[in-house]
Amino acid sequence: MDQLSDVSCAMYRGYVRENPDFVPYFRSATPEQELGKLPLGSRPAKRRPTGGVESLRAIPWIFAWTQNRLMLPAWLGAGAALQKAMDDGHRDRLEAMCRDWPFFSTRLGMLEMVFAKADLWLAEYYDQRLVDKSLWPLGKQLRDQLEADISAVLTIANDAHLMADQPWIAESIALRNVYTDPLNVLQAELLHRSRAQDARGEEPDPRVEQALMVTIAGVAAGMRNTG
Repeated sequence: MDQLSDVSCAMYRGYVRENPDFVPYFRSATPEQELGKLPLGSRPAKRRPTGGVESLRAIPWIFAWTQNRLMLPAWLGAGAALQKAMDDGHRDRLEAMCRDWPFFSTRLGMLEMVFAKADLWLAEYYDQRLVDKSLWPLGKQLRDQLEADISAVLTIANDAHLMADQPWIAESIALRNVYTDPLNVLQAELLHRSRAQDARGEEPDPRVEQALMVTIAGVAAGMRNTG
C-alpha cells in the first residue's frame, strides 16, 4: 500500500502541481470559473480569486471535474499505481487483496463507480468546444490514462465490465446518464457562448447565464456525488 500510495501521489502531483498547462486546461475544460455564479454555498469558490489550484476550496475542485465528466480528482494516479504494481509482478497479490481485504475491495469499488459516471466522449467534447488547441494533447493524455486505469481495475477485480458485483447501482447510473448526457452537451455550448460574450466585452445574456446554471445544477443532480 505504501508503494501504491507513493506512485499514485507522484503522478497526481506531477499533473496538478508541476505541469504548467494543467491550470489553464482545468479552467478552460470545466465550468470552474462559472461556479461562483451559482446561488449555492455560504463561501466563495476560491480563497483567492487570482490564485491557482492551491487557492481553490475542495468542494468546487471536485465539483468542476464532475461537471465535464472526467471525474479527475477521484482516480488520477490510482490506476497507474495499480498497473505499475502489476508490471512489477504483484498481480497475484493485488488480486488476493481485492478478494480478501474489504478495505481494498471497497476502494476499487469506489473507483469503478467513478469510472461508470465518467464519459470519455463528453470530456473530449468539452475540450473541442472550450479548450485552446494547444492544450488538447493534455486532455487526450488524461483521457488515455483514464481508459488505462479502467482496464487495470477490471483486471485486478477479474471482471468483464464495471460494477459487475453491484448491477443495481450500475443500472441506476446508466439510467441517469441518459438524462444527464444531453445536459452536458448543452452546458459545453452555453459555456462557449458565455465565454465568447465575455471575450468580446459584451454584457452577459441573462438567458444564457440562467440556462447555464440550470445545466450545472442538473448535471450535479445526475451525478449525485458532486464534491
